[in-house]
Amino acid sequence: MKRTIKKQFWFSKAEAQDLQKKAKRTCLTEAALVRLLLKGYEPREKPDDRFYDVMRELSAIGNNIHQLSAKANALNFIDAPALAKEAERWHKFQADVERVFLRPEQSGLKWQ
Repeated sequence: MKRTIKKQFWFSKAEAQDLQKKAKRTCLTEAALVRLLLKGYEPREKPDDRFYDVMRELSAIGNNIHQLSAKANALNFIDAPALAKEAERWHKFQADVERVFLRPEQSGLKWQ
């Protein structure tokens, strides 16, 4: 969406610092943070490095399961559908973790 309307706001020094700090904690620009808030979403703070380590490990596990499933199916010596189902469960878990920790959630504010 092309943004063609400019809005200018005046803040106190404390308000400006607060906006800057909150935008930095969510890894968004100040403008992007304001846009999310206007749409009724409350962005989440960036998770710590442990989260990303776990996500990489989880992704690697899912990929390994998928590779095992393909090999087992080709050699016909393991229950490939069950293994594929397990791989899908891991990928769903990864998506759920991302949704809980990373994606902004709808605000409960009544003035929208």
